This record gives sequence, structure tokens and C-alpha cells, in this order.
Amino acid sequence: MKAMILCAGLGTRLRPFTERWPKPALPFLGQPLFRYHLAVLRGAGVREVGINTHHLPDVMAATARAECERAGLTLHVVHEPVIQGTGGGIRGLRDFLAGEDFLVFNGDILFPVDLRPVVQAHRASGAAATMVLLPMPENEKYASVDVDGRGQVRRIAGFGPGGEGLTPWHFTGVHVMSPRVFDFMTPEGPEDINRDVYVRMMEAGVPVRGEGVRAYWSDLGTPSRYLATVRDVLSGQVSLEGLGGDSPFALAPRGPDNAWAHASARVEGQVVGPAHFDAGCTVARGAHVGACVSVGAGVRVGEGARLERAAILEGTEVAPGESLVEVVAWGAYRVAAPL
Repeated sequence: MKAMILCAGLGTRLRPFTERWPKPALPFLGQPLFRYHLAVLRGAGVREVGINTHHLPDVMAATARAECERAGLTLHVVHEPVIQGTGGGIRGLRDFLAGEDFLVFNGDILFPVDLRPVVQAHRASGAAATMVLLPMPENEKYASVDVDGRGQVRRIAGFGPGGEGLTPWHFTGVHVMSPRVFDFMTPEGPEDINRDVYVRMMEAGVPVRGEGVRAYWSDLGTPSRYLATVRDVLSGQVSLEGLGGDSPFALAPRGPDNAWAHASARVEGQVVGPAHFDAGCTVARGAHVGACVSVGAGVRVGEGARLERAAILEGTEVAPGESLVEVVAWGAYRVAAPL
């Protein structure tokens, strides 16, 4: 099976970190976010992956090549000089994807889900596309995907034919598609797969299904969401068993202080945990590392520093005595990330 990972986004809400990394290449607990996507897709039977690039294209392509080589997957890259939106991005890989059903996966989420039942249900249904859905999260303002009693999507973010007795769901950013979707795309120009292409399909009577699942899902699109996801993973709220050797804990054994540390990490300060220490980082004596802290590769934490509910991205120096609480830090940047 083939899959596409959407990788062309600008990541404006995550600046300044996305001035260094496109969102799918952003380090998360010791490895690029892209690696988690590949683990999920490979588990669903995917053997060939396509991506689109726009923002920092060389960084994104290099990350994808390294990760696909590591995972034993074939990679196909298409660059978008002008960003094309989700529909236009998928259209740009038409030659690669056409021929059989394929998966599409948003590049900025953590979603360790078993997609095999979803693919099976899609194929059995005969639908042209299946949107992977979750119950609408409480106290969130996501635009809903409204589904009828037969599992047919009838409205997306207020667009579409609608109907009676519809149930609102939350879209995860993952689809299963048949090549029929290409027939409803414009020949060129930016467009949205949900609000443009799927609406045309629904209005033409071509079935778009919704398939509900139960799994952890997080959009890492803001500093607060990024840090909340670090917290959720470290505190055990996320099942990562399906990731196998691609789990962030695979190369970092758990120690007695409720922390996972890479063999090359040197941690001499006090650790309360849960915390994660990546390769080559150092934490000086007298430093304090509290709960839900991620310390990236090559980070240096000075004596007397205090970290609580924080993510320190690779290569950053935390000054002696510096206090970082509910912060995502990289280089000289300290970005508040209230939880």
C-alpha cells in the first residue's frame, strides 16, 4: 500500500521553532515527529511513502529520506513552489498514488493508531474516501464532520448537503482514499480536500464515509499543544506499544528516578520525573528536573537550573540558575507554553 504524508505547511503557530524545522521534522522526545507517522503507516501495510514539501524543503526532504531509509520504505518527494493546500498537495502526487487505495496522513499530529481495521472497512464499504474520526473532544472548537446513521459524511465544517439526525465528529487528519477522488479535483491551483473536493463528491452522490476510532490524538501545532503532548506521553496517557522500536523509550531505558535516559546522556542533577533525556545531553549537579520534562539531544543544563513541565529542544544551553516552567526552549528562545 502507498501513503502520502502532508508536509508542506508553514507552521506559523510554532514559530520560531519552525524557522529551523518543518513541523513533521520537529524533534519530539528524541526523534523527528515524522518517525512516528512512518511507524503507524508501516503497521497498516504501507511500503511506499510520498510527501509534498514547501517550507524548508531541503530539511524536510532530508529528514524524510533518512527516516524512510531507516524504516525500509521507499520515498517519493514532490516540491510545491506555491503551496497548494491539502487537496492540491494530494493532486500533486497523483501519478505516485493512482492505481489503488492509499492513505493520507497529516504531518503535524501524534496519532499512534492501528489503521488496519480502518483500511479493511474502507475497502468493504466501496466508498471513494473514508475520513478517520474521533468523538468530538470536550471544550474544543474544532470544525465538525457530520455523519448520518449509515456512516456517510454529509457535512464538513458547515459545507455539504447536510441532512437530519447527523452526529458531529472530530477529524483526525487521516484519510483512506480511492483514486476516484482525483476525478473531483480541479486541474490546478490550491484547494482543500475537505471543504472543496469532498463537498463536490458528496453533492455528486459519491460516498465519503466516516470511520470512528478510539486512540490518543494530538495536534502539535502550538507550543502549548506540543508541551501538553510531551506531558501526556511521559505521564503514561498514550499507548505506544504499537510503535515497537520507534517508541521514544526504545533507546532510553527507564531509570529509578522515573526518567528515561539515552546511554550517552549525563544526568548529575536531581530528577523527579517523569522526564526524558536524549543523546548527549548533560544536566549539571545542583540542577533540578521536575515532572514532564523533555531534554533534547546535546542540551546543556547548568548548575542550579530548574526545569518543570518544559521541553528543551536539541542543542540549547540552559544557563546556571535559569528557571524554565511551562516553556518550550530552543537556542536563545524561551516560548511560554501554558498547560
